[in-house]
Amino acid sequence: MFYGYYTNSTINTSCRPDEITAGTGCGTTSDPHMMAYNIPLAYCFTIGITFFITGIVLVYSMSKSFGRSFRVFKSQGNMAIKVFCSWDFKVSKKMSVRMQSENITTQLKELLSEVKGGEEEKGRLSGMAVHLLAWSISLGSTFFCALGIHCFAKYMHLVSVCVCGGGVSHHRTTLTLRHLILYILFLYRNLLLKVSILGVLCYHWLGKIAAEPEQHGLQCWESFVGQELYRFLLVDFIFTVLYTVFGEFIWKRFSQGVLRRRRKPVFDIARNVLELIYGQTLTCAGRQPSSLLVNSLVAFLPPQSSLLVNCQASRKLWRASQMSTLFISLLCFPSFLGAIVSVTYTILTIKPSSGCGPFRNLPFMFHSAKQWAQELKSTNHKLAWLNWVHRCLVENPLFLFLLAGVFL
Repeated sequence: MFYGYYTNSTINTSCRPDEITAGTGCGTTSDPHMMAYNIPLAYCFTIGITFFITGIVLVYSMSKSFGRSFRVFKSQGNMAIKVFCSWDFKVSKKMSVRMQSENITTQLKELLSEVKGGEEEKGRLSGMAVHLLAWSISLGSTFFCALGIHCFAKYMHLVSVCVCGGGVSHHRTTLTLRHLILYILFLYRNLLLKVSILGVLCYHWLGKIAAEPEQHGLQCWESFVGQELYRFLLVDFIFTVLYTVFGEFIWKRFSQGVLRRRRKPVFDIARNVLELIYGQTLTCAGRQPSSLLVNSLVAFLPPQSSLLVNCQASRKLWRASQMSTLFISLLCFPSFLGAIVSVTYTILTIKPSSGCGPFRNLPFMFHSAKQWAQELKSTNHKLAWLNWVHRCLVENPLFLFLLAGVFL
Protein backbone atom coordinates (compact mmCIF):
# COMPACT_ATOMS: atom_id res chain seq x y z
CA MET A 1 0.00 0.00 0.00
CA PHE A 2 2.80 2.45 0.85
CA TYR A 3 5.97 3.58 -0.87
CA GLY A 4 8.36 1.78 1.48
CA TYR A 5 7.21 -1.70 0.45
CA TYR A 6 8.52 -1.45 -3.12
CA THR A 7 12.08 -2.38 -4.05
CA ASN A 8 14.50 -0.95 -6.60
CA SER A 9 15.11 -4.27 -8.33
CA THR A 10 14.46 -5.28 -11.92
CA ILE A 11 12.29 -8.35 -12.41
CA ASN A 12 12.16 -10.94 -15.18
CA THR A 13 10.62 -14.38 -15.52
CA SER A 14 13.64 -16.05 -13.93
CA CYS A 15 12.98 -14.43 -10.55
CA ARG A 16 11.42 -16.34 -7.68
CA PRO A 17 8.95 -14.58 -5.34
CA ASP A 18 11.36 -14.71 -2.38
CA GLU A 19 14.10 -13.13 -4.49
CA ILE A 20 11.77 -10.33 -5.59
CA THR A 21 10.80 -9.58 -2.00
CA ALA A 22 14.40 -9.61 -0.88
CA GLY A 23 15.40 -7.22 -3.65
CA THR A 24 18.40 -9.27 -4.74
CA GLY A 25 18.49 -7.84 -8.24
CA CYS A 26 17.84 -11.25 -9.78
CA GLY A 27 16.31 -9.68 -12.83
CA THR A 28 19.60 -8.76 -14.48
CA THR A 29 19.67 -10.79 -17.67
CA SER A 30 22.02 -11.17 -20.59
CA ASP A 31 19.24 -11.90 -23.08
CA PRO A 32 19.04 -8.84 -25.38
CA HIS A 33 15.55 -9.80 -26.58
CA MET A 34 14.04 -9.84 -23.11
CA MET A 35 12.35 -6.77 -21.61
CA ALA A 36 12.76 -6.79 -17.83
CA TYR A 37 10.26 -5.19 -15.48
CA ASN A 38 11.85 -2.14 -13.87
CA ILE A 39 10.04 -1.40 -10.61
CA PRO A 40 11.24 2.24 -10.18
CA LEU A 41 10.21 3.05 -13.74
CA ALA A 42 6.88 1.27 -13.34
CA TYR A 43 6.17 3.18 -10.11
CA CYS A 44 7.01 6.51 -11.76
CA PHE A 45 5.04 5.77 -14.94
CA THR A 46 2.00 4.57 -12.99
CA ILE A 47 1.82 7.87 -11.12
CA GLY A 48 2.40 9.86 -14.32
CA ILE A 49 -0.16 7.97 -16.40
CA THR A 50 -2.75 8.24 -13.61
CA PHE A 51 -2.33 12.00 -13.38
CA PHE A 52 -2.32 12.32 -17.17
CA ILE A 53 -5.60 10.42 -17.61
CA THR A 54 -7.20 12.30 -14.73
CA GLY A 55 -6.10 15.63 -16.23
CA ILE A 56 -7.47 14.77 -19.67
CA VAL A 57 -10.82 13.72 -18.18
CA LEU A 58 -11.02 16.90 -16.07
CA VAL A 59 -10.14 19.22 -18.96
CA TYR A 60 -12.64 17.50 -21.25
CA SER A 61 -15.39 17.62 -18.62
CA MET A 62 -14.69 21.27 -17.81
CA SER A 63 -14.72 22.30 -21.48
CA LYS A 64 -18.06 20.55 -22.06
CA SER A 65 -19.47 22.04 -18.89
CA PHE A 66 -18.38 25.56 -19.91
CA GLY A 67 -20.02 25.11 -23.30
CA ARG A 68 -23.25 23.85 -21.76
CA SER A 69 -23.30 26.67 -19.22
CA PHE A 70 -22.69 29.27 -21.93
CA ARG A 71 -25.56 27.95 -24.06
CA VAL A 72 -27.95 27.96 -21.10
CA PHE A 73 -26.86 31.48 -20.18
CA LYS A 74 -27.51 32.74 -23.70
CA SER A 75 -31.02 31.27 -23.85
CA GLN A 76 -32.19 31.85 -20.31
CA GLY A 77 -34.36 34.84 -21.15
CA ASN A 78 -36.61 33.17 -23.74
CA MET A 79 -39.18 31.61 -21.44
CA ALA A 80 -41.78 31.25 -24.20
CA ILE A 81 -39.67 28.58 -25.89
CA LYS A 82 -39.34 26.74 -22.60
CA VAL A 83 -43.10 26.86 -21.98
CA PHE A 84 -44.41 25.94 -25.45
CA CYS A 85 -41.62 23.99 -27.14
CA SER A 86 -39.82 21.95 -24.47
CA TRP A 87 -42.24 19.00 -24.16
CA ASP A 88 -41.24 15.74 -25.84
CA PHE A 89 -44.42 14.17 -27.22
CA LYS A 90 -42.65 10.86 -27.90
CA VAL A 91 -42.60 10.14 -24.16
CA SER A 92 -45.39 7.70 -23.30
CA LYS A 93 -44.46 5.90 -20.06
CA LYS A 94 -45.99 7.28 -16.88
CA MET A 95 -42.67 7.49 -15.02
CA SER A 96 -40.94 9.21 -17.96
CA VAL A 97 -43.78 11.74 -18.27
CA ARG A 98 -43.53 12.51 -14.56
CA MET A 99 -39.75 12.95 -14.69
CA GLN A 100 -39.96 15.22 -17.74
CA SER A 101 -42.70 17.30 -16.11
CA GLU A 102 -40.64 17.74 -12.94
CA ASN A 103 -37.56 18.63 -15.00
CA ILE A 104 -39.39 21.36 -16.94
CA THR A 105 -40.97 22.65 -13.72
CA THR A 106 -37.58 22.96 -12.06
CA GLN A 107 -36.11 24.78 -15.07
CA LEU A 108 -39.04 27.25 -15.13
CA LYS A 109 -38.56 27.89 -11.40
CA GLU A 110 -34.86 28.58 -12.02
CA LEU A 111 -35.64 31.05 -14.81
CA LEU A 112 -38.31 32.83 -12.76
CA SER A 113 -35.99 33.08 -9.74
CA GLU A 114 -33.29 34.65 -11.94
CA VAL A 115 -35.77 37.14 -13.42
CA LYS A 116 -37.00 38.01 -9.95
CA GLY A 117 -33.45 38.35 -8.69
CA GLY A 118 -32.60 40.66 -11.59
CA GLU A 119 -35.48 42.97 -10.71
CA GLU A 120 -34.37 43.33 -7.09
CA GLU A 121 -31.36 45.63 -7.59
CA LYS A 122 -32.11 48.21 -4.91
CA GLY A 123 -30.02 46.71 -2.14
CA ARG A 124 -27.07 45.88 -4.38
CA LEU A 125 -24.53 48.22 -2.73
CA SER A 126 -25.37 47.10 0.79
CA GLY A 127 -25.28 43.46 -0.35
CA MET A 128 -21.82 43.95 -1.84
CA ALA A 129 -20.63 45.51 1.42
CA VAL A 130 -21.96 42.55 3.42
CA HIS A 131 -20.30 40.09 1.02
CA LEU A 132 -17.02 41.98 1.23
CA LEU A 133 -17.14 41.97 5.02
CA ALA A 134 -17.95 38.25 5.11
CA TRP A 135 -15.10 37.39 2.75
CA SER A 136 -12.69 39.58 4.73
CA ILE A 137 -13.61 37.80 7.96
CA SER A 138 -13.38 34.41 6.24
CA LEU A 139 -9.98 35.06 4.63
CA GLY A 140 -8.62 36.53 7.85
CA SER A 141 -9.83 33.52 9.83
CA THR A 142 -8.32 31.19 7.23
CA PHE A 143 -4.98 32.98 7.45
CA PHE A 144 -4.86 32.85 11.24
CA CYS A 145 -5.96 29.19 11.30
CA ALA A 146 -3.23 28.29 8.80
CA LEU A 147 -0.71 30.31 10.83
CA GLY A 148 -1.78 28.49 13.99
CA ILE A 149 -1.42 25.11 12.30
CA HIS A 150 2.04 26.15 11.03
CA CYS A 151 3.17 27.15 14.52
CA PHE A 152 1.70 23.97 16.00
CA ALA A 153 3.44 21.81 13.37
CA LYS A 154 6.71 23.64 13.99
CA TYR A 155 6.37 23.06 17.74
CA MET A 156 5.59 19.36 17.21
CA HIS A 157 8.59 19.15 14.89
CA LEU A 158 10.85 20.36 17.69
CA VAL A 159 9.21 18.03 20.20
CA SER A 160 9.58 15.03 17.90
CA VAL A 161 13.26 15.90 17.35
CA CYS A 162 13.83 15.93 21.11
CA VAL A 163 12.13 12.57 21.67
CA CYS A 164 13.50 11.01 18.46
CA GLY A 165 10.11 10.51 16.82
CA GLY A 166 8.10 9.48 19.86
CA GLY A 167 4.40 10.35 19.76
CA VAL A 168 4.41 11.73 16.21
CA SER A 169 1.39 9.69 15.11
CA HIS A 170 -0.61 10.73 18.17
CA HIS A 171 0.06 14.43 17.58
CA ARG A 172 -0.71 14.12 13.88
CA THR A 173 -4.04 12.49 14.64
CA THR A 174 -4.81 15.34 17.05
CA LEU A 175 -3.92 17.79 14.31
CA THR A 176 -6.26 15.98 11.92
CA LEU A 177 -9.16 16.21 14.36
CA ARG A 178 -8.46 19.89 14.95
CA HIS A 179 -8.40 20.46 11.21
CA LEU A 180 -11.77 18.76 10.72
CA ILE A 181 -13.44 20.59 13.61
CA LEU A 182 -12.34 24.07 12.49
CA TYR A 183 -14.19 24.02 9.16
CA ILE A 184 -17.61 24.02 10.89
CA LEU A 185 -17.27 27.81 11.27
CA PHE A 186 -16.82 28.41 7.55
CA LEU A 187 -20.02 27.33 5.74
CA TYR A 188 -19.32 27.52 1.99
CA ARG A 189 -15.74 28.68 2.47
CA ASN A 190 -14.66 25.51 4.29
CA LEU A 191 -12.89 24.20 1.18
CA LEU A 192 -10.62 27.26 1.20
CA LEU A 193 -9.82 26.63 4.86
CA LYS A 194 -9.13 22.94 4.28
CA VAL A 195 -6.92 23.49 1.25
CA SER A 196 -4.97 26.23 3.08
CA ILE A 197 -4.31 24.03 6.10
CA LEU A 198 -3.45 21.10 3.83
CA GLY A 199 -0.93 23.34 2.05
CA VAL A 200 0.66 24.29 5.37
CA LEU A 201 0.90 20.62 6.36
CA CYS A 202 2.42 19.69 2.99
CA TYR A 203 5.03 22.40 3.56
CA HIS A 204 5.73 20.90 6.99
CA TRP A 205 5.95 17.34 5.63
CA LEU A 206 8.08 18.15 2.60
CA GLY A 207 10.14 20.94 4.13
CA LYS A 208 10.79 19.54 7.61
CA ILE A 209 10.10 15.81 7.74
CA ALA A 210 11.55 14.98 4.32
CA ALA A 211 14.60 17.16 4.88
CA GLU A 212 15.56 15.59 8.22
CA PRO A 213 13.94 12.14 8.47
CA GLU A 214 16.70 10.66 10.65
CA GLN A 215 16.01 13.15 13.44
CA HIS A 216 12.44 11.86 13.62
CA GLY A 217 13.51 8.23 13.67
CA LEU A 218 12.07 7.64 10.19
CA GLN A 219 13.72 5.33 7.71
CA CYS A 220 11.07 6.03 5.08
CA TRP A 221 9.56 9.51 5.18
CA GLU A 222 7.47 8.82 2.06
CA SER A 223 5.50 6.09 3.83
CA PHE A 224 5.08 8.39 6.84
CA VAL A 225 3.52 11.11 4.66
CA GLY A 226 1.29 8.53 2.98
CA GLN A 227 0.12 7.28 6.38
CA GLU A 228 -0.65 10.83 7.49
CA LEU A 229 -2.76 11.45 4.39
CA TYR A 230 -4.49 8.13 4.94
CA ARG A 231 -5.35 9.23 8.49
CA PHE A 232 -6.87 12.40 7.04
CA LEU A 233 -9.08 10.34 4.73
CA LEU A 234 -10.16 7.95 7.48
CA VAL A 235 -11.05 10.70 9.96
CA ASP A 236 -12.80 12.68 7.23
CA PHE A 237 -14.84 9.60 6.34
CA ILE A 238 -15.70 9.01 10.01
CA PHE A 239 -16.96 12.58 10.36
CA THR A 240 -19.02 12.17 7.19
CA VAL A 241 -20.67 9.03 8.57
CA LEU A 242 -21.29 10.71 11.95
CA TYR A 243 -22.91 13.71 10.26
CA THR A 244 -25.05 11.39 8.12
CA VAL A 245 -26.23 9.41 11.17
CA PHE A 246 -26.71 12.18 13.73
CA GLY A 247 -27.29 15.23 11.54
CA GLU A 248 -29.70 13.68 9.06
CA PHE A 249 -31.03 10.26 10.07
CA ILE A 250 -31.60 10.85 13.81
CA TRP A 251 -32.75 14.45 13.21
CA LYS A 252 -35.28 13.18 10.66
CA ARG A 253 -36.64 10.65 13.16
CA PHE A 254 -36.75 13.26 15.92
CA SER A 255 -38.45 15.93 13.84
CA GLN A 256 -41.06 13.54 12.45
CA GLY A 257 -41.67 11.54 15.64
CA VAL A 258 -41.34 14.16 18.39
CA LEU A 259 -41.81 17.53 16.71
CA ARG A 260 -44.47 16.16 14.32
CA ARG A 261 -42.97 17.87 11.30
CA ARG A 262 -43.53 16.46 7.85
CA ARG A 263 -40.48 18.03 6.26
CA LYS A 264 -37.22 16.09 6.08
CA PRO A 265 -33.73 17.62 6.47
CA VAL A 266 -32.61 19.55 3.41
CA PHE A 267 -29.75 17.99 1.45
CA ASP A 268 -26.90 20.51 1.25
CA ILE A 269 -25.57 20.08 -2.28
CA ALA A 270 -22.68 22.54 -1.98
CA ARG A 271 -21.35 21.12 1.29
CA ASN A 272 -21.43 17.51 0.09
CA VAL A 273 -19.82 18.29 -3.26
CA LEU A 274 -17.06 20.31 -1.58
CA GLU A 275 -16.44 17.38 0.78
CA LEU A 276 -15.98 15.10 -2.23
CA ILE A 277 -13.60 17.62 -3.83
CA TYR A 278 -11.55 17.78 -0.63
CA GLY A 279 -11.38 13.99 -0.45
CA GLN A 280 -10.22 13.85 -4.05
CA THR A 281 -7.56 16.46 -3.24
CA LEU A 282 -6.19 14.23 -0.48
CA THR A 283 -6.27 11.26 -2.85
CA CYS A 284 -4.32 13.07 -5.58
CA ALA A 285 -1.80 14.51 -3.12
CA GLY A 286 -1.20 11.06 -1.62
CA ARG A 287 -0.82 9.25 -4.93
CA GLN A 288 3.00 9.32 -4.79
CA PRO A 289 3.61 8.06 -1.22
CA SER A 290 0.55 5.79 -1.18
CA SER A 291 -0.20 4.38 -4.60
CA LEU A 292 -3.49 2.70 -3.58
CA LEU A 293 -4.97 5.75 -1.86
CA VAL A 294 -8.53 5.62 -3.27
CA ASN A 295 -11.65 6.78 -1.43
CA SER A 296 -13.97 8.39 -3.97
CA LEU A 297 -16.49 5.55 -4.16
CA VAL A 298 -16.54 4.96 -0.40
CA ALA A 299 -16.90 8.68 0.33
CA PHE A 300 -19.73 8.97 -2.19
CA LEU A 301 -21.91 6.21 -0.73
CA PRO A 302 -22.99 7.74 2.66
CA PRO A 303 -24.23 11.07 1.21
CA GLN A 304 -25.99 9.25 -1.63
CA SER A 305 -27.74 6.83 0.73
CA SER A 306 -28.71 9.65 3.08
CA LEU A 307 -30.07 11.70 0.17
CA LEU A 308 -32.36 8.88 -0.95
CA VAL A 309 -33.53 7.90 2.55
CA ASN A 310 -33.35 10.89 4.90
CA CYS A 311 -33.38 14.13 2.93
CA GLN A 312 -35.54 16.23 0.68
CA ALA A 313 -34.66 18.60 -2.13
CA SER A 314 -33.12 21.92 -1.26
CA ARG A 315 -35.35 24.98 -1.28
CA LYS A 316 -32.60 26.90 -2.98
CA LEU A 317 -32.82 26.51 -6.74
CA TRP A 318 -29.62 25.33 -8.39
CA ARG A 319 -28.88 25.78 -12.08
CA ALA A 320 -27.25 22.45 -12.78
CA SER A 321 -25.04 23.50 -15.71
CA GLN A 322 -23.55 26.55 -13.98
CA MET A 323 -22.96 24.76 -10.68
CA SER A 324 -21.38 21.78 -12.45
CA THR A 325 -19.01 24.20 -14.18
CA LEU A 326 -18.10 25.81 -10.86
CA PHE A 327 -17.52 22.52 -9.05
CA ILE A 328 -15.49 20.96 -11.88
CA SER A 329 -13.38 24.14 -12.04
CA LEU A 330 -12.72 23.88 -8.29
CA LEU A 331 -11.79 20.22 -8.70
CA CYS A 332 -9.43 21.00 -11.59
CA PHE A 333 -7.52 24.07 -10.45
CA PRO A 334 -7.19 24.28 -6.65
CA SER A 335 -7.41 20.52 -6.16
CA PHE A 336 -5.82 18.69 -9.09
CA LEU A 337 -3.32 21.38 -10.05
CA GLY A 338 -2.18 21.77 -6.43
CA ALA A 339 -1.67 18.01 -6.13
CA ILE A 340 0.36 17.97 -9.36
CA VAL A 341 2.57 20.80 -8.09
CA SER A 342 3.14 18.97 -4.79
CA VAL A 343 3.97 15.63 -6.43
CA THR A 344 6.18 17.26 -9.10
CA TYR A 345 8.08 19.19 -6.46
CA THR A 346 8.64 15.96 -4.54
CA ILE A 347 9.88 14.08 -7.60
CA LEU A 348 12.20 16.81 -8.86
CA THR A 349 13.71 18.41 -5.75
CA ILE A 350 13.49 16.13 -2.69
CA LYS A 351 15.97 13.34 -2.06
CA PRO A 352 14.34 9.91 -1.64
CA SER A 353 14.85 7.78 1.44
CA SER A 354 18.06 5.76 1.28
CA GLY A 355 16.70 2.70 3.09
CA CYS A 356 13.37 2.02 1.37
CA GLY A 357 11.37 2.47 -1.77
CA PRO A 358 12.08 2.04 -5.47
CA PHE A 359 14.18 5.22 -5.70
CA ARG A 360 16.70 4.50 -2.95
CA ASN A 361 20.32 5.53 -3.56
CA LEU A 362 19.23 8.08 -6.18
CA PRO A 363 19.72 11.85 -5.79
CA PHE A 364 16.18 12.53 -7.05
CA MET A 365 13.28 10.37 -8.15
CA PHE A 366 13.26 11.49 -11.78
CA HIS A 367 16.82 10.17 -12.22
CA SER A 368 15.39 6.64 -12.41
CA ALA A 369 14.08 7.25 -15.94
CA LYS A 370 17.41 8.68 -17.07
CA GLN A 371 19.27 5.75 -15.56
CA TRP A 372 16.92 3.29 -17.26
CA ALA A 373 17.35 4.99 -20.64
CA GLN A 374 21.14 4.77 -20.38
CA GLU A 375 21.02 1.10 -19.39
CA LEU A 376 18.64 0.36 -22.25
CA LYS A 377 20.99 2.01 -24.74
CA SER A 378 23.88 -0.17 -23.65
CA THR A 379 22.01 -3.50 -23.32
CA ASN A 380 19.45 -3.41 -26.15
CA HIS A 381 20.49 -1.55 -29.28
CA LYS A 382 17.12 -2.03 -30.99
CA LEU A 383 15.48 0.11 -28.32
CA ALA A 384 18.21 2.75 -28.19
CA TRP A 385 15.82 5.24 -29.81
CA LEU A 386 13.93 5.42 -26.48
CA ASN A 387 17.00 7.11 -25.00
CA TRP A 388 16.70 9.79 -27.68
CA VAL A 389 12.96 10.16 -26.95
CA HIS A 390 13.68 10.57 -23.25
CA ARG A 391 16.40 13.13 -23.86
CA CYS A 392 14.41 15.21 -26.36
CA LEU A 393 10.99 15.03 -24.73
CA VAL A 394 11.25 14.35 -21.00
CA GLU A 395 14.44 16.33 -20.35
CA ASN A 396 13.59 19.16 -22.74
CA PRO A 397 12.00 22.09 -20.88
CA LEU A 398 10.59 23.54 -24.12
CA PHE A 399 8.50 20.44 -24.78
CA LEU A 400 7.24 20.42 -21.20
CA PHE A 401 6.25 24.09 -21.43
CA LEU A 402 4.44 23.46 -24.73
CA LEU A 403 2.62 20.49 -23.20
CA ALA A 404 1.62 22.54 -20.16
CA GLY A 405 0.41 25.34 -22.47
CA VAL A 406 -1.79 22.95 -24.46
CA PHE A 407 -3.15 21.52 -21.20
CA LEU A 408 -4.02 24.97 -19.85
